[in-house]
Amino acid sequence: MSNEGLAFIVFCVGMLALMGIGMNMALSLVLTGAAMAWVLDFWDTQLLAQNLVAGVDSFPLLAVPFFILAGELMNSGGISRRIITMAQAWVGHIKGGLGFVAIGAAVLMASMSGSALADTAALATILMPMMRQQGYPMHTSAGLIASGGIIAPIIPPSMPFVIYGVTTNTSISSLFLSGIVPGLIMGAGLLVAWKLVLRDLDLPEGQPLPLRERLQATRKAFWAMLMPLIIIGGMKTGVFTPTEAAVVAAFYALVVALFIHREMKATAVYGVLVRAAKTTAIVMFLCAGAQVASYMITLADLPATLTGWLGPLVESPRLLMVVMMLVLILVGTALDLTPTILIFAPVMLPIAVKAGIDPVYFGLMFVLNGAIGLITPPVGTVLNVVAGVGRLPLHQVIKGVNPFLITYTLILFLFVLFPQIVTAPVAWMR
Repeated sequence: MSNEGLAFIVFCVGMLALMGIGMNMALSLVLTGAAMAWVLDFWDTQLLAQNLVAGVDSFPLLAVPFFILAGELMNSGGISRRIITMAQAWVGHIKGGLGFVAIGAAVLMASMSGSALADTAALATILMPMMRQQGYPMHTSAGLIASGGIIAPIIPPSMPFVIYGVTTNTSISSLFLSGIVPGLIMGAGLLVAWKLVLRDLDLPEGQPLPLRERLQATRKAFWAMLMPLIIIGGMKTGVFTPTEAAVVAAFYALVVALFIHREMKATAVYGVLVRAAKTTAIVMFLCAGAQVASYMITLADLPATLTGWLGPLVESPRLLMVVMMLVLILVGTALDLTPTILIFAPVMLPIAVKAGIDPVYFGLMFVLNGAIGLITPPVGTVLNVVAGVGRLPLHQVIKGVNPFLITYTLILFLFVLFPQIVTAPVAWMR
């Protein structure tokens, strides 16, 4: 067996073994990359260190910590709560209204933070106690909230799009534009799925609030609603880049939290910065570790091997997309979204481009597939967040997420069959 073939086996077996014993994903990537370097007779500690640094030495990646900070400030400064209150004022009285509130709030919050975990935690913390009090089945409610949370990686500003763009040298602004329509379609799909689920539920209906109270709730959410307009409008008009947009988002959220809503004291800023820094460290360590593994994957010429396997499908782009999406669905059951992007995107994108597939469209499909993996067991990071916040067994949350997981899978393959749904709006917005 050649060194390249042995390196491929080391990569697959090593990752599975280290994940199986519960090792940190970033550290698993570093150790697997180091093992591949030894097998390839390319062992050099200086080279490993250089790749670790290169994995995070990127100006566009600065958007990640600032978007994380913006999400933390939104949750601490009352921005997230005002969005949920506004949605509840308009649709909370109808049968299953809190479910519709969760969907509407998820779409609105997705246009501000770009973090599935932050949005899901905020929604679950506020809505799940209310759902429990009103007799909603908690497994279904938890599944719906988890499904709404993964809209955040699709609607701009999206941290996974930033990471994908940096990793594959794809325009981040174009990726942001590509996520607007699919994100809205995901929200519409959840509305339909929740409506179908409601047929089997006996939930109470409430009294609609007076128009005056609805308008008052909307007025209180005005500054929150203005945030996505500033971010997306600024990027669309060229006032600032995606990285600068992240800084604007964080600064705007800080000003609103401290001086407009006045729900966060200056002394609380330190805690917010610490939480954001911890989350940033996790993401950046993943980027650094993945760079080590990716470099060794390139040396082992694994992309050429994969191209050889998928080569016969290059003449049929849709069939190629179906196969790659199925592969990514399987990968998503075991890997989180960020390492999936960092490891597989640089390998798969050249094959897609060779088949004539638009790189921005492929990026949207890749991230969408990975986002669905966030609610796919056994890893299901977002599922674990909801289970933790709602104090529910994980198997109940998995049961509750199934109808919405099916909906998202159908939407994914709808985009495979009709790529114009993604590409046409991007071309128009450009």
